[in-house]
Amino acid sequence: MAKKNFLDSNNPMLKDDVFRNSSNVLDSDMTLARETMTVQGGINKTFTLFGVMLIATVFAYSFPSTILMYAGFFGVLILSFVAAKNLEKSSTFAPLFSIALGLMAGSASFAYSHLYEGIILQAVTLTFSIMFTMLTLYKSGIIKVTDRLRNIISIATGAIMITYLVSFVVSLFGGDLPFLHDYSPIGIGISLVIVGIASFKLLVDFDNFYKGEAMKAPAYMEWYFGMGLLFTLVWLYLEILWLLSALGRD
Repeated sequence: MAKKNFLDSNNPMLKDDVFRNSSNVLDSDMTLARETMTVQGGINKTFTLFGVMLIATVFAYSFPSTILMYAGFFGVLILSFVAAKNLEKSSTFAPLFSIALGLMAGSASFAYSHLYEGIILQAVTLTFSIMFTMLTLYKSGIIKVTDRLRNIISIATGAIMITYLVSFVVSLFGGDLPFLHDYSPIGIGISLVIVGIASFKLLVDFDNFYKGEAMKAPAYMEWYFGMGLLFTLVWLYLEILWLLSALGRD
């Protein structure tokens, strides 16, 4: 029953066909069937990807460029779709995805660093504080990732990502979406809601590692789930950066 519920998830980083594809590989390839993912393996892969992302972030921050910023944005967009369709190659796509995330995070950090002193350190501190808080809530069982919560967070995340994409396209033509990332009270309120959704998305990411191990998912899913967790962290970080900039305006 647990397997069926997990497969029915609407998580945008874990569509139905993602786990069905990985399950099919397990059924057809006995070699991969002996190499199933573990929570510890997922943690190790995530730390590796974080290191790769950090190097790319420092590079983009040290050598700011519009080209690097767009390379990161489109890299994340394209690689997320490609990786979901080629799960068995996650070990190849995950490092590339981490580089793209780093380029995007580094470019944004450089842009915000000139607004006021200390904004980057504050955003990093808040991001990791939220991550460890959500991890504690998850591990303690205070908040359980039910199918209902997973579906709500997935739908909300998908809607926000579509809104971001529409906003980006509109901005290319000199326009903007009302209230999204503007400095009005409504805009700040929307940003607070987005930070909340991104924070709860971390719970889903944590749960993916444990559900993957329980379902004996292929070992390459450790890389894929690592991608998902890093994506949420960078998303949360960027949203916090904007929120701090809005709250710190004179």
